[in-house]
Amino acid sequence: MKVFEKLVLPNGSQILNRIAKAAMEENMADLDQAPSKQLMRLYQAWADGGVGLIITGNVMVDRRAMTGPGGVVLEDEQHLDTFKRWATIARSQGAQVWLQINHPGRQMQSNLGQQTWAPSAVALDLGKMSDRFNVPVEMTEDMINEVIQRFANTARLAEKAGFTGVEIHAAHGYLLSQFLSPLSNQRKDRWGGSLENRARILIEIVQAVRAVVSPHFVVAVKLNSADFQRGGFSAEDAQQVIQMLNGLAVDLVELSGGSYEAPAMQGQSRDGRTLAREAYFLEFAQEIRKVAHMPIMVTGGIRRKQVAEKVIASGVDMVGIATALAIDPNLPNEWKQGQNTAPELQPITWKNKTLASLANMATVKFQLRKLSLGKQPNPRVSPLWALILQQAAMSRRTRQYKNRMRQYSVAS
Repeated sequence: MKVFEKLVLPNGSQILNRIAKAAMEENMADLDQAPSKQLMRLYQAWADGGVGLIITGNVMVDRRAMTGPGGVVLEDEQHLDTFKRWATIARSQGAQVWLQINHPGRQMQSNLGQQTWAPSAVALDLGKMSDRFNVPVEMTEDMINEVIQRFANTARLAEKAGFTGVEIHAAHGYLLSQFLSPLSNQRKDRWGGSLENRARILIEIVQAVRAVVSPHFVVAVKLNSADFQRGGFSAEDAQQVIQMLNGLAVDLVELSGGSYEAPAMQGQSRDGRTLAREAYFLEFAQEIRKVAHMPIMVTGGIRRKQVAEKVIASGVDMVGIATALAIDPNLPNEWKQGQNTAPELQPITWKNKTLASLANMATVKFQLRKLSLGKQPNPRVSPLWALILQQAAMSRRTRQYKNRMRQYSVAS
């Protein structure tokens, strides 16, 4: 198979080519946590750039549970017309467009002022930065059932808004990933212990989502190939979860890896000297492909056409590209025209891995902000400057979010 060949999904729908704009957290919601004009301008750039699939950044199922203060929330029909405009723009050149739906669990900063939910009362370990996150409360059965229904409700609303699918986020250390990992899930009831129990919430969410959407609406899952922590969710666990999903109407699984504590999704090397360092999770994907009945997508550092072709030739069905498309949203069109464009950021070699991870995310968001304003990205931006700008923006958005939540609390 080739990068520019169509992919037919199990539900019969088609993706125009094998290149996906993977999710990046934009934090560009308006003050009502709905898609902003800047966000729509950003998605127009990706729609025009030639990808076959666009997966949005995090869309939260609960406004009390945010991965960032500027995140988009879809929990009711109040701003459905705005979501419809977003879907129309993103689909304007024929791409499939899926909402990535998510709940952060314990990976929500304490300064947002909301109670933190998790499978167990196990705090994040981020060294000196651990105090930025609350010790979570262990979720009750009612809380778990509420989250399951919230995922299903957001998926139903996504279809109503005109998106072609949803991707259920069960990776990167967010809530569903927390349930899957024995490090963060220390429960003794039917939601913890064995892998079957730890995967129960994901399986029930997939079933609940599928029950409220039409057959042609795509239901995908984002899963860690591993969380890269000793005693955590392993590659063998990932294979078993894939086998559990085989029996459900899942149309695609995207493989990534890592969490806030072990940010493997940002790569072990940022220098780009070898092909292997681009497709971080390709070897995991090849092993999982052996047991998966649905198409598999791999995401992680891909920025060169020959690497994308290598991934597809290996039997993986789709390549997910994030950072490279933040720098050059027209990358697929350029590849199709025979150009060997390979966008990249400056390597970040700071000794403090947590700060380096934050700086890497900040440099990506710097590019997204430029695109959202109709300006050219600047991949040579200083990581320190990008981090300073990002922290200032997050501080402002946090104040706005807390004010809005106080108004929301009074109104309800």
